[in-house]
Amino acid sequence: MIGDMQQPILTVRGLTTSLARSRATILEDISFSIAPGEVVGVVGESGSGKSMLALSIMGLLPNAVRRTAGNVMLDGDELTGQSSDHWREKRGRDLAMIFQEPMTALNPVMRVGNQVVEVLRRRRGLPAYEARKEALSLLRLVEIPSPEKRIAAYPYELSGGMRQRVMIAIALAADPKVLIADEPTTALDVTVQAQILDLLRKLRRERGLSLLFITHDLGVIAEIADRVMVLYAGRIAEIAPVRKIFDNPQHPYTQALLASIPDMKGPRGRLVTIEGSVPAIGQMIEACRFSPRCPFRRDICERERPLLGIVSDEQAAACVRPFGYEQPREAVV
Repeated sequence: MIGDMQQPILTVRGLTTSLARSRATILEDISFSIAPGEVVGVVGESGSGKSMLALSIMGLLPNAVRRTAGNVMLDGDELTGQSSDHWREKRGRDLAMIFQEPMTALNPVMRVGNQVVEVLRRRRGLPAYEARKEALSLLRLVEIPSPEKRIAAYPYELSGGMRQRVMIAIALAADPKVLIADEPTTALDVTVQAQILDLLRKLRRERGLSLLFITHDLGVIAEIADRVMVLYAGRIAEIAPVRKIFDNPQHPYTQALLASIPDMKGPRGRLVTIEGSVPAIGQMIEACRFSPRCPFRRDICERERPLLGIVSDEQAAACVRPFGYEQPREAVV
């Protein structure tokens, strides 16, 4: 185990998903855990598998995708070994998700208050009056102005920031143990983004929430995460505490992501880019998937898949370069 952690609240081991027909891999051998009250950030380019990881943990895979290996354990309960009804019972109550785009995730013809009330009645069994009262409390908790007025609004009548707050209220309605946030600040301006991050930090502090925070924005990760998992083409490239990711990144992909952040203090120059693109599903190689874009690639990188090896007690990377030898000791994360 990397680092000294409490008993995990969420454990993912060897999770692999593939297209049902072609069996082309989407996620491969994903393993990590989240401690109570911990925030684990997930970063990577579009196509790296971030959202698919969230859907896999939630048990919400589309019909064309299948989990082909691995398991998901929530607070000692193995979800992948149970029926779909059992997984459905856990969703919302113990495991909740803030979806990427609230305008499409919210029901456009249903008042937002009723959408919160529905969760409270189904998951907590509250009668209608108490559910409405609790819905108002949740809207206040997520700092929606004039909740008595907004509770009767339709999603299109709210700003992007308020819609996102409604999504958070729905996710919190059944008091989950783990909250998955799939790029919750992507479509928001900088001021509203900061407000949403402050809200999530407050909820974590007050409710002891564990959070899996998915984003492509390393600046957001620096603000909210305790540990960071870097995904590339469906595999973990690196996982480490947030300070080590920024101070001492070990995987060339992590280094490239950090190098592509514009330096606002130094002299102006050309923006750094990562040559090439993430391989499409069905075109991913068995060896190191970043090797076609990597400036440090060696012959072995194009022949063998690197293990996720331990760099230090708290850091692991799937690369031969940081270790000085070709088969590092495999990490358990």
